[in-house]
Amino acid sequence: MGYLAFITLLWAFSFSLIGVYLAGQVDAWFSVVTRVALAAVVFLPFLRLKGVPRPLMLKLMAIGGIQLGLMYCFYYQSFLYLSVPEVLLFTVFTPVYVTLTYDLLHRRFSPWYLMTAALAVLGAVMIKFASVNPNFMLGFLIVQGANLCFAIGQVSYKFLMERTETDVPQHTVFGLFYLGALCVALPAFLLLGNTDKLPTTSLQWGILIYLGTVASGLGYFLWNKGATLVNAGALAVMNNVLVPAGIVVNVLIWNRDADLGTLTMGGAVILASLWLNETWVKKKILASNHTHA
Repeated sequence: MGYLAFITLLWAFSFSLIGVYLAGQVDAWFSVVTRVALAAVVFLPFLRLKGVPRPLMLKLMAIGGIQLGLMYCFYYQSFLYLSVPEVLLFTVFTPVYVTLTYDLLHRRFSPWYLMTAALAVLGAVMIKFASVNPNFMLGFLIVQGANLCFAIGQVSYKFLMERTETDVPQHTVFGLFYLGALCVALPAFLLLGNTDKLPTTSLQWGILIYLGTVASGLGYFLWNKGATLVNAGALAVMNNVLVPAGIVVNVLIWNRDADLGTLTMGGAVILASLWLNETWVKKKILASNHTHA
């Protein structure tokens, strides 16, 4: 849980950095390929492929292609249609995608995990459900594409690590995750990118470098590693802690309008769903597993 909490705080700044300084100013496809390439550069020195099964390599690249490459393609486009709080609001369905994907991979259905995820969704919706701009439906659909890719990726990584019988340290193969993402991001930029809208200021370059090396490079490794250490319910809920964290950062630093009352209430509901998962649902699932053993 510590990994997920740390990266949640780290990523809380990313939404506003993109929405305030990059969206509409720097080509979205260039931002995507730059972040992915820089993240790959961070982990390539640690890459050790000797003795790593080829199927594991290909699966890690495929997961990276979906969770990071394809997700970013959706994610950056959404800021062209939505404000930062709206993007955050529309990520509330990620926990549902996480629990359903996890159950699908295990060929089962766990209503308890879905219950905590639904409670987290309720909390996130309470936080920011105001009037939205005319492009909200297109923006909403684009964000759902990003949510689905992010959910499938992190759950697939968790599932893969649980089923892989190897003692290979995760950081020595995680570079493959970023190479897989690059296989998606680079063609997307070459086909759709606009070279007339490259970064023009040192601030924009600095933000891209930070997002690529720290938010993506360090962030996705620690998030996925953290995902392997918690149950599916906790993973789903932590996906929505990003919503209040992101809005708090947006309000405190960039002075955007937000209803602090609903932010507090919604945040409390999300924390309650996390507490419920950790104290009650875990015991329920363990008891069920012992019953069927």
